[in-house]
Amino acid sequence: MDIEIENALQVLKDGGVILYPTDTVWGIGCDAVRADAVDRIYKIKKRDDSKSLICLVNDLRMLERHVEEVPDPAYDIIEYAQKPTTIIYDYPMGVAQNLIASDNSLAIRVTRDAFCNKLIRKLRRPLVSTSANLSGMQTPQSYAEIDPLILESVDYVVNLHRDKKSVSPSTIIKLKNDGTVKVIRN
Repeated sequence: MDIEIENALQVLKDGGVILYPTDTVWGIGCDAVRADAVDRIYKIKKRDDSKSLICLVNDLRMLERHVEEVPDPAYDIIEYAQKPTTIIYDYPMGVAQNLIASDNSLAIRVTRDAFCNKLIRKLRRPLVSTSANLSGMQTPQSYAEIDPLILESVDYVVNLHRDKKSVSPSTIIKLKNDGTVKVIRN
């Protein structure tokens, strides 16, 4: 795993895009502060850039560095959620502007996956994570189901967990600073 982390890390530091296993499905990712790399992900997915992407962080400290104010309920959700849960926060900061939604929010998940956690810790920044499919197409449940166009478009494909069947995508909850909670995807 360490070799794969170093290989992926170098690509990310160079502004590249990787394809990698996450705690949910295979993801396309880049350094979340690199607007040029974020643009490439939109192009690879053939996705309208008005549709937001998710970021992964490795711990609560990193989350707090990239959200102006983390609402108190978020800590309980992160700690007690039974499956990977992404929370949409108001007022993100320190990420590429083209990651931030028009309502000034950003979806962030604290990952529990060992590979993602180590990679993000070494990168020292959030990692963009969007499903490895073309926009409008079904999310692949395994590496073997990833469209060849995706495979050819990224700069590096992580060589881990290629035989693993994915679990479902994460739950997504919008948690506004005023206390409003809305389940986007269960």
